[in-house]
Amino acid sequence: MSEMKRLRESLNRTQEQVVRELSALAARLSAEGRIGKAPTFSVRQYSKWEAENPPSPHPDTRQVLSVYWQRPIEELGFRPRGGGSSLPAVMPMPPITRSAAAVVPFFGARSTAPMSDQPPPWLAETTTGATSSADWRIGASEVELLREAADDMDAIDQQFGGNRLWRPTRAHLHWVHHMIDRGIYDDTLGRQLHAVAGKFTTSLGWFCYDAGLQAKAHQYFSEALNAAMLTGDDMLACRTLSNLARQAVDLNKGREAVRFARLAHAHAGEWQAPNRVIALLAIREAQGYARIGDRFSSEAAIRQAWAEWERGDDVRDPDWTTFLNMAELTCLEGMCRLDLGQTARAQKLLSKSEALQDVAHSRNRGMCLGRLSVAALHNGDIDHSIAATTKALRLIEGGMSSNRAVEQLKIVRDGLAPHHRSSGVADLLEQIRAYGA
Repeated sequence: MSEMKRLRESLNRTQEQVVRELSALAARLSAEGRIGKAPTFSVRQYSKWEAENPPSPHPDTRQVLSVYWQRPIEELGFRPRGGGSSLPAVMPMPPITRSAAAVVPFFGARSTAPMSDQPPPWLAETTTGATSSADWRIGASEVELLREAADDMDAIDQQFGGNRLWRPTRAHLHWVHHMIDRGIYDDTLGRQLHAVAGKFTTSLGWFCYDAGLQAKAHQYFSEALNAAMLTGDDMLACRTLSNLARQAVDLNKGREAVRFARLAHAHAGEWQAPNRVIALLAIREAQGYARIGDRFSSEAAIRQAWAEWERGDDVRDPDWTTFLNMAELTCLEGMCRLDLGQTARAQKLLSKSEALQDVAHSRNRGMCLGRLSVAALHNGDIDHSIAATTKALRLIEGGMSSNRAVEQLKIVRDGLAPHHRSSGVADLLEQIRAYGA
């Protein structure tokens, strides 16, 4: 049974019903400017798409089908025209919404809160009074402020985690959308605004992921990827697919992680990405393979990651790869080894990584310490597990706010519980509980 047919029958819909809904969706997407002229749909045509080898539809039709079924077009059974290799698929688009004043851009983040007409404090001086007029002109300095704010958010995340960042980042993103929708600017500034919006969106997804808000994270990652596809921003696509791969590993979806990493590699080739980017994508792929227990493929990807990383820095390295220093790559390899059951090797790597971590990456150090605690537990090394956990708790006391780090402490807590009579364990368990773990 074809995927299109399976999906339709799982919803207990007839072909006639689906065709009517597709026609309505196409008209709406066309009215919103998301596609060109609305394509027509017929039951006869839809029947052909439910065949085992369906004919490839027009690009606008492909987009409508992808949005309707909330899946990349390749997962619906379609293949690219001409039989070539498939390009990465457009991820599902967010619901189309309208405000009284204007249409929210296609990459807009969904929120139940209304968009405020008041600018954030850091933009008030340049925009106050302009938002309600017809001549609100966006300047290069405002775009640069937004870009710097996005960089600042990412830097804070590296040090303290994303728990306290996703709300202010969402507010910034709403304001960027507001500027794009209502402001006046030339094509160059327009492209810059769209790039900043994409940057905020994928960062917002990452912050939600770090805060344990997985559904929200996937929503924003999908929106960022959709924006990247429709604007041809391969760098944004690489970053977002890398984020999706990391999330998939934590959700125990190793095969998805591998698929996302491979799609990212395809995009990396489009902009001749530097070695540091390839190294990051390779270690993401290695993590996916490790999660499904594919030792051979994981180790091959680990070797590729180190080979690319050792080629050194490049002036073209994007800011979102700067975290991948020796300490972090060592930690990520240690995580792979832990998933592969190589606990002694994992403990050695994670211990080395923890010693190399710097103050500017305390969240990453906290994640490393959590994994080190788990590896030590698996090796029966209770003393080192206690020591690593104690250090992780000190980081939390110092302001590190990553839900992922807390989740690691829960695993450590459960592992240490049978050893509660050992020296120092009972007190440590109380401290872990005090932090909600």
